[in-house]
Amino acid sequence: MIEFQNVSFSYGAMQGQRPIEAVRQLSFSIEKGSHVALIGRNGSGKSTIARLMNGLLLPDEGLVMVDGKLTADDDSIYEIRRQCGMVFQNPDNQIIGTTVRDDVAFGPSNLGLPAEEIMRRVDESLAMTGLLDLKERPPHELSGGQKQKLAIASVLAMRPDCIILDEATAMLDPVARRDVMALVGKLKRQHGITIVQITHHMEEALTADYVHVISEGGIAFGGTPASVFDQVDRIKSEGLSVPAHLEIARLIAARTGVDYDREEIISFEGAVRFVRGVIAKYAAGPINACVCKPRFDKSQPAVIEVTDLSYAYPTAGGPPVEALHAVSMTVRQGEILGIAGHTGSGKSTLIQHLNGLIPAHKGHVVVLGRDLSEKKEVRQIRPQVGLLFQYPEDQLFEETVALDIAFAPKQQKRSPKEVERAVLRAARRLGIESILDRSPFELSGGQRRRVAIAGVLAAEPAIVILDEPAAGLDPAGRDDLFKDLLTLSDEGATLIIVSHDMEMMTRYADRILVLNEGEVAGIGMPSQIIASAQFLDQAHLDMPAPKRFLDALADEYKDLDTSCFNVMDAVTALLTAKRRVHHG
Repeated sequence: MIEFQNVSFSYGAMQGQRPIEAVRQLSFSIEKGSHVALIGRNGSGKSTIARLMNGLLLPDEGLVMVDGKLTADDDSIYEIRRQCGMVFQNPDNQIIGTTVRDDVAFGPSNLGLPAEEIMRRVDESLAMTGLLDLKERPPHELSGGQKQKLAIASVLAMRPDCIILDEATAMLDPVARRDVMALVGKLKRQHGITIVQITHHMEEALTADYVHVISEGGIAFGGTPASVFDQVDRIKSEGLSVPAHLEIARLIAARTGVDYDREEIISFEGAVRFVRGVIAKYAAGPINACVCKPRFDKSQPAVIEVTDLSYAYPTAGGPPVEALHAVSMTVRQGEILGIAGHTGSGKSTLIQHLNGLIPAHKGHVVVLGRDLSEKKEVRQIRPQVGLLFQYPEDQLFEETVALDIAFAPKQQKRSPKEVERAVLRAARRLGIESILDRSPFELSGGQRRRVAIAGVLAAEPAIVILDEPAAGLDPAGRDDLFKDLLTLSDEGATLIIVSHDMEMMTRYADRILVLNEGEVAGIGMPSQIIASAQFLDQAHLDMPAPKRFLDALADEYKDLDTSCFNVMDAVTALLTAKRRVHHG
């Protein structure tokens, strides 16, 4: 379906800037009807490769062919783009119609098809994506997952042979992500569509037929998911991670000396089956179970107090849509508070009240002792409260990364030397010193996110609020970011992190607030929040993978400590539980 022959591509070469080589001497091919995953670090070249596939970019050297046609051939480019539909990370960048139906009809209309054929394609595409009942709905009223399905439906209406998903699930909550992945699987199985998927979710890569690990503009290595993820050291050296169930099974095998079948443990159920069989025969020596120590000091003063906060968004002609209802919470100095919830649960609305972007009309918001219902207090508080939005590209506007990061310190009237120091410190913290002279608009999505976070941190606020800070970051970048955020907390800053990633939240947050339909569903320590699978399910959140694995075995080992948030602790808990059963 797609073939690359010695392809190289550099950014900036045509504009007279310092060229940045994004793809170098790349040769590989993708078979028709296959599902191929491209994984790799931010800035490794994945998105550039995707754009070369459907002719959005043309190679400086080498050839790209789609179904035998050259992307560099002007006569073929429109057919290539029809055949290779692209779905981006942010669906809002792709949606142009005033209704769902109009948006899906846009592509086929440009092909000059008869009206009956256009409508038939619209209905078929919406039925395939489960959106047929919403075809008269304005796109802005859809949830994030529904918008992403709409972007896929609009591509399907063009009758593509291949769909390229560039981090298409990065901003979705777990339920929406599973829905999109189920749709992708159905398109491949039932319609023979070739799927090329760029992702930082390693569990998604497991569903592919073949995985390519991209590094420095080329392919570091590749193979079936079972063979790629069996090379744990190699995967981790590329800044990637191994799905938790695989790592637990491998570590149990290593600790007990039992061989495993990599094809068996590639699935969650297979890994559980393997571990169950091994620990049934294993008698461990004494090992300490994992102990979750609270890091947070409850005696610290409150820096944020929210009382009975309600908010409704006005709609054109219709009744207001209630986004928050009677939300109350207290955040203490130096605390890391996680805010979790499904798309549309009110998370972003809540945090925009915390620096006065949305005024508190019903209820009270007091930040650092100032009541934000008064405008003059809002002006005083804003320099103290840094806010990173969900889409960082909305916050970038300067010519270079350095100028973007310098913007807030300059607004604070700091001396040039202090500004420079703040920029370098923030850039070092986020690992972006090497790209300070680049334009933020030519960076990968993950790099842009780091720049936007650095811009917030350069102001050195007392409270840092981050909306999905790790979305679009590679696994190593995600871990590095959260470790850096911990150091901010150690320095006295208060952190509020909005995320769908319960694994990271349980590992790093002191407490987690769960919102559901605009109301507080629960607030407590991570172990309390994830104690009930039913509670998480109702809130449309995923159980962290290590705990889900332990829960699958909990019935057989009544003393199994399931409140473990990382793989090493989960392995220790399993071996400890077996020892107790063996002697008891």
